[in-house]
Amino acid sequence: MATPPSRAGTKGVPRARREEQILAAATEEFGSRGYAAASLPAVAARVGVTKTLLHQYFGAKQDLYLACLTPVGDRLVAVIRAAVAEGAAAGPSAVGPSAATGTPLLVLRAIFTALEGRREAWFLVYETSLPPDSEAARRAAGYRAAVNRLAADGTAGLLAAAGHADPLDADALNHVWQGLVATLVRWWIKHPDQSPDAMARRCARLFAVAAALAPAAAQGDASGIASGNLPGEWAD
Repeated sequence: MATPPSRAGTKGVPRARREEQILAAATEEFGSRGYAAASLPAVAARVGVTKTLLHQYFGAKQDLYLACLTPVGDRLVAVIRAAVAEGAAAGPSAVGPSAATGTPLLVLRAIFTALEGRREAWFLVYETSLPPDSEAARRAAGYRAAVNRLAADGTAGLLAAAGHADPLDADALNHVWQGLVATLVRWWIKHPDQSPDAMARRCARLFAVAAALAPAAAQGDASGIASGNLPGEWAD
């Protein structure tokens, strides 16, 4: 979501407002290009200020990245935690595979809403080119760990509610879920006309289709394995 360059300079702009502009532009630059490829002169040009002013306000490149990362990471962890808690409080009726208010959809809606207006910020948490010993890298790793724990607890809870307790199932579902979330966010970024509510409705439709297909597929696989007849692509 492009931030139009400003020619206003610094005169007459309150410091707090200028800092907001710099953080918005830097978040877009880091999120779209990655830490290593991001350019402080490009950030300055987006806002209409000098690179010197960026340093005066936020310090070095790593410091500016950290200033962009922290509010995004805090926000994502908070909304995911709240969505998981809301789904758990609603009870089993909200975790059924076809329930439009189930925990997975609550989490997705929360993520889309939190990122609206700064969608590329998602990538700040998952940036791979940060200097490994930097505070920004440690902070990003902490946010990822928090999201991973929430995802692991949430997916294990869904399986438990369905009567499944295999830890390998839980681990596999956690990996599938996190990959699905990342894929949906990437798709959403490429479709800026899609609002958070529109994306939540789209996900509900996709989940409903998947739920309708899953019982038949599971029953077919189980009967095939029990009888020794595997699907053609698996048979040797």
